[in-house]
Amino acid sequence: MNENFEDQEQVLDTVRRFERMVANNEPVFFDLADFESIIDHYTSNTHYEKALQACEAAVAQYPFSTELLIDRAQVLAMKGEYVQASEQIEAVAQLDPTNPDVAVTRGIIATQKGDFAQAVDFFRAAAESAPDRDDIYFNLGLAYQSWQKFKSAAKYYKQSLRLNPDNDIAVQELLYCLEISERLEKNLEFFRRFTDDDPYSTTAWYNLGQAYYRAGNFEEATAAFEYAILIDAKFYDAHGFLASTLVSQEKYREAIAEFQLSYEEGQPTPEALCNIGECHEKLAEWDEARKNYQRAIDLDQTMDEAWFGIGIVLNAQERWFEAIHFFRKAVALYDESVEYWLALAAAEYQVGAVVSALECYDKATQVGPDNKDAWLNWSIILYEQGDFDGAIDLMRNAVEVQPGEAELHYRLCAYLLAAGRYREAYENLENALVLDFDKHRLLFEYFPELESQRALARLIDQYRK
Repeated sequence: MNENFEDQEQVLDTVRRFERMVANNEPVFFDLADFESIIDHYTSNTHYEKALQACEAAVAQYPFSTELLIDRAQVLAMKGEYVQASEQIEAVAQLDPTNPDVAVTRGIIATQKGDFAQAVDFFRAAAESAPDRDDIYFNLGLAYQSWQKFKSAAKYYKQSLRLNPDNDIAVQELLYCLEISERLEKNLEFFRRFTDDDPYSTTAWYNLGQAYYRAGNFEEATAAFEYAILIDAKFYDAHGFLASTLVSQEKYREAIAEFQLSYEEGQPTPEALCNIGECHEKLAEWDEARKNYQRAIDLDQTMDEAWFGIGIVLNAQERWFEAIHFFRKAVALYDESVEYWLALAAAEYQVGAVVSALECYDKATQVGPDNKDAWLNWSIILYEQGDFDGAIDLMRNAVEVQPGEAELHYRLCAYLLAAGRYREAYENLENALVLDFDKHRLLFEYFPELESQRALARLIDQYRK
């Protein structure tokens, strides 16, 4: 793993040198392998503009390199410039028709355009002429995954990993496909086989740990990550994953120690600091939590999780006005989080900003319509404000979005009863009782005075098993 780490450092040095030369308008000279590394680095990090810039500089220096012209076509495809990408690869096909990368690039263009059947045909043709190339099987997996054919995708990701077990992206995509097709448990043996074949491979243990972690087998995941670390104490990612596994088991104190080993000494990452902050938060160590969240923000102003974390700490200390500032910052950085909107809404309500709270709940239900708390908490404010009709309408909306959620039906029934609309209330109560009889107790939690209603008790008794 250290070797791998040194390789990465070398690539980053080359990339930095390239960027300096471009920034200073100096002539850019690199050997072919260095240009390949620079382009690969940018595409791996989805920096396609920079990748194209590197391609142009490389082609200017090596105009007859088919490898670079192919890279250029692939980068253009990733940028969505399909016409130019196709023109470029067809020009290469004229020069070198048997090059498997011509078929691969045609496949990449087809995948990007959403022509998945065609993409698969191109990649299969490429695999026939170059059966030992893991990247071709990886692209086949990607095409099937984009096509929502997760079983076939998993098959080709596995093939890719048999040829190159070090491809971490292939591991992540394979785990995702197995998870979404609910076949992860059945496939743990695939990951175990790598550790059997090479018990001293840090990558094999690390990948096995990730598979166990995703399957929720935290004890086995812990053991696998510990093996990886035993072989290579500076395997930072393994320390990070071991820490996350300990968090899943609520072992926060141990997790903090592991997160502190998940980066080079004296060079903490914003992610690690944020995770350490969260562990302190779970232990109700507010000052330590806030300190680590703040350090994460100092390193990366865009770390929405850290802004949110400080909000949670202040919220727990009932410092709502201050919390609002941090929740707003988190939401501004990432407005697709239901959790952020709910926290901001609750804090706004605590300080009496009812209109702002309602707006935040509205936003939360747009972002996560299947989050029942967003609907329930929003409706409670309307009910408390005496807007029974508003609360009823809102719950009707919620029930339409989540018809199988009994709690929403019970709440709708309660509001209808409070508004004196008994016939509608009983109709909804019947739906709720059919969905989940035991939750009828919620009605009396919302409104204890309902226990004395005879008609209600009779209706509930009819549904008693």
